[in-house]
Amino acid sequence: MGAHLRKHSLRTDGKIRVGDPKLAARLNKELEGNVLFDKFSRGRYSTDASIYQIEPIGTVVPMSNADVERTINIAKDEGIPILPRGGGTSQCGQVLGEALIIDTSKQLNRILEFDAETKTIEVEPGVVLDDLNRMLKPHKLFFPVDISTGSRATIGGMAGNNACGSRSIRYGNMVHNVLEIDAILADGTKAHFGQVSGNLEDIGGPRSYLDIIGTLRKIAARESEEIDYRYPNLLRNVGGYNINTIKPEGHNLAQLLVGSEGTLAYFQKIKLPLQSIPLHRVLGICLFPTLRSAMETVPGIVQLDASAVELVDRTMIDLANENPVFRPAIDQFLKGNPAAILLVEFSGDEEQPLLEKLTHLHELLRDLNSSVEIINALDPGFQAEVWEVRKSGLNILMAMRGDGKPVSFIEDCAVPLEHLADYTDRLNEEFDRHGVQGTWYAHASVGTLHVRPVLNMKDPKHAIKMREIAEVACATVKELKGAFSGEHGDGLVR
Repeated sequence: MGAHLRKHSLRTDGKIRVGDPKLAARLNKELEGNVLFDKFSRGRYSTDASIYQIEPIGTVVPMSNADVERTINIAKDEGIPILPRGGGTSQCGQVLGEALIIDTSKQLNRILEFDAETKTIEVEPGVVLDDLNRMLKPHKLFFPVDISTGSRATIGGMAGNNACGSRSIRYGNMVHNVLEIDAILADGTKAHFGQVSGNLEDIGGPRSYLDIIGTLRKIAARESEEIDYRYPNLLRNVGGYNINTIKPEGHNLAQLLVGSEGTLAYFQKIKLPLQSIPLHRVLGICLFPTLRSAMETVPGIVQLDASAVELVDRTMIDLANENPVFRPAIDQFLKGNPAAILLVEFSGDEEQPLLEKLTHLHELLRDLNSSVEIINALDPGFQAEVWEVRKSGLNILMAMRGDGKPVSFIEDCAVPLEHLADYTDRLNEEFDRHGVQGTWYAHASVGTLHVRPVLNMKDPKHAIKMREIAEVACATVKELKGAFSGEHGDGLVR
């Protein structure tokens, strides 16, 4: 960590605050939870799943909401920033900063209220996605924002980041799947963020909360033309604040908090809508001779009402095939030497319509590209094995041998589907210009492909290549009217 750890000198009233023993002593005195200000703990909390490292002031692991409220009040009194943290799965550095970290993942993980009839649930921010879905499965329900880090990602972090997932084409992003948020503002004010009417007659809460709503509506009205012009017309646009959701006729204020990355409020309680688990799923595994030919078919495949269209490229196939855990599944569908594979899923409560859609998929790809091989995966067990390969994509890629590793810095840009093939071509040309390999996988259905150039970050020349590739990628996305962030948010990388 040493040489690469960013050093800070945040001061308030002339005092250096990182590891401040007096602040730690005050927190220890007033809180029930753990206060972690030692050098080792600061080192642990200086990282997440991104390429960044920033040493925090220290970390609080609250035992209760009362601890959180005390922490926020102490931070306000001390003049220091706070930064909520969930599972630390963020790829853009959202949970890193010279701030007082509030780790919600350890204790604030209760299910508060569940209603199977209305298909809603209220949770604390530290609830882990997979734990939530295990609890819901006996009720034949699930929360559908199915991110690949669900074994450790928390609902609070997912809301803060506006997480998406493989099936967002069917169920939407986190912003479409949060009903209400009870939150604490920076000044300690508690507020309920949910649906508000146009005339605000049904809204309670402190005066400052009503002032916030009024100010937001004025901004949205004043900048409406600019918002319409600037916001990419894409499902996968998770950059910036969701000011485009503010409407004079009424809107859901919780949607403004989603994706705000801890900058607007601390989330105490989150109310979610649930979905019924589909009774049937069928999967078409489509093997393409080139990446471009795969991308060219995506707009047509989406029109078949697929619930997921996910890309796995040749690099991931080869690396997964070297792993004895994944090889048995791959052996069942890998034929020839495909450059790209699309996993096309159809789901619903009746099997026959899904089989008909699978037949339509065969017909579509036969008409568009006769060289495409399609393997039907109808057995749920086999489907699960195939999806596990895709879900483990990042771990598979990071097992690449040597100093060069797939580096995350442009990996979630989104472009309209009609430009997807050109986008991949142009970035691959840029990779070739720099003499590096690019890896591609994930959410073809919504124009968000995870692309990671393989770079050796121990080599200063590769750091220069990283910057040049990023500039070309951003210019390309802007030209194609895409979004710089289609999944992983802003954080530090933007």
